[in-house]
Amino acid sequence: MSPVANPLRRNVAIIAHVDHGKTTLVDGMLHQSGVFRANERVAERAMDSNELERERGITILAKNTAVHYKDLLINIVDTPGHADFGGEVERTLSMVDGVMLLVDASEGPLPQTRFVLRKALERRLPPIVVINKIDRPDARPQEVLNEIYDLFIDLDANEDQLEFPVLYTNAKTGTASLDPWIAGEDLRPLFEAIVRHVPPPRGNPAAPLQLLVANLDSSDYLGRIAIGRIFNGRVKIGDAVAVCKLDTAVHETKVTKLYAFEGLKRIDIQEASAGDIVCLAGIAEITIGETITDVEHRFPIPPVAIDEPTVSMIFGVNTSPMAGRDGQYVTSRQLRDRLDRELLGNVSIRLEPTDSPEQVNVVGRGELQLSILIEMMRREGFEIQVSRPDIVTKHMNGGIVEPVEELVIDVPEDHQGVVIAQVGERKGMMTKMVNNGSGRVRLEFRIPARGLIGFRSQFMTDTKGTGIMNHIFASWEPWHGAIPARANGALVADRAGVATSYAIFNLQERGEIFIDPATTVYEGMIIGENARPSDMDVNVTKEKKQTNMRASSADEAIRLIPPRRLGLEQAIEFINDDELVEVTPSSIRLRKKIMASNLRPRRGD
Repeated sequence: MSPVANPLRRNVAIIAHVDHGKTTLVDGMLHQSGVFRANERVAERAMDSNELERERGITILAKNTAVHYKDLLINIVDTPGHADFGGEVERTLSMVDGVMLLVDASEGPLPQTRFVLRKALERRLPPIVVINKIDRPDARPQEVLNEIYDLFIDLDANEDQLEFPVLYTNAKTGTASLDPWIAGEDLRPLFEAIVRHVPPPRGNPAAPLQLLVANLDSSDYLGRIAIGRIFNGRVKIGDAVAVCKLDTAVHETKVTKLYAFEGLKRIDIQEASAGDIVCLAGIAEITIGETITDVEHRFPIPPVAIDEPTVSMIFGVNTSPMAGRDGQYVTSRQLRDRLDRELLGNVSIRLEPTDSPEQVNVVGRGELQLSILIEMMRREGFEIQVSRPDIVTKHMNGGIVEPVEELVIDVPEDHQGVVIAQVGERKGMMTKMVNNGSGRVRLEFRIPARGLIGFRSQFMTDTKGTGIMNHIFASWEPWHGAIPARANGALVADRAGVATSYAIFNLQERGEIFIDPATTVYEGMIIGENARPSDMDVNVTKEKKQTNMRASSADEAIRLIPPRRLGLEQAIEFINDDELVEVTPSSIRLRKKIMASNLRPRRGD
């Protein structure tokens, strides 16, 4: 085994489910380690720097920070809690020597936690368990701890990994204690546990250089910045180094800038050695998984294996009559450049060509990951149109196999029947049902990934917003057969113009309307959902004719039902195979692929 590289370093990753408080806990650690000056203004949830992350309260990109405790430097790496961003997780764990598992004191361990924890245990990383939100009125720390033990045993943890320390924290107030019934004063017990239980990084500073690139960033001034951990050797500014590419080619270059992490900032350093997590700037064309080595001794580290993408969507240039009205980037070249740029830092996405140069097939880990990419592009000023998500299939053992997901649903008892029926329709098989007497039931299923497309919005409606669902890739299985698509047809505008209250009022009984009066529409635009299975072409621009004859009730106020507004995810889930979502910086519209009604094949004929 290699020697301890630096006894004054600790590299630790935080694992947690979405919304269990990991970013808030890191805030507390940053404050208590004296990273911020007394008069410095600090945003809440400092680690969620991306605008979308702050809005949704989820971590999308893995990030690094570092805090001082006594004379140690603790590098903390934040991992995304959502399985769709699993591509970030595998890389992150290659940089650390221990993990902190953060679990909500009421909800207990959820499936996405399981995904990252399994990866950590496979790498033999020692865990520290932190039970957070201990101040919740429905906190049940003892039961949650038992659930965590069950989870570890389920994931084949060895004896040493089961001897983990347990801390009880309230991330909001920044306190930790070793006893759930005694309130802590600060986060010192947590820092002490990291120092004691996370081993110092191993490596040999005297050996030839080996630095694995685990993340990328970019700067307008410095170009591409490679973030990674030095496994062996040392590096200083001005050194000649070799970059071992993934295709076995080797490029020689020079180190022009070197940074280390200090709180949320990057600080210039002159040299770094084994065990440090650093950033190198000025190396062109470097990508994730490559190794920076000594020029004479080229020993690359094997790249990290990453789970394969399972969902694909076609991104195309906006071709609707309203194209180019409010977007800055509307050409296929700009779309292609933006997606190529996404590939640099996002290893769990693949691009595949299509028949048309104006369209690209984007393959990713899940619906959420792709919709986040669309939302980011929309905010940057892109206009695009996207198809319904499709799943990736493979040919194995002489047949077609498809991805199957493990689905965990937590619902009130009243709604369990309707949820079981809905999942059954989508070819889901129940594997477990737990009722712990609190009025809620936890249901576990195995379901084809296809069955989950469009399921979330239906599930939220069926459970009146009270259900929680999480899913994670389980395995490849033989094709499960046809799954019914959306049962109802669409109400489609049959001419261009401006929607009127009068027309919408008369169409309300035909189905659910998605638009407001005075919305500009075009032929082929979907303005609502029909109550019947077939599509219906409607005139939503019809005006009331003024006549000399007046009925006594003629001028009564028109009462409109508020429209059902579809967000980006709901729109993507709603559409059928012959429909598209048009996404521009200021609006989301649904449309038919073939806009002219006389050229469209009829559904249900």
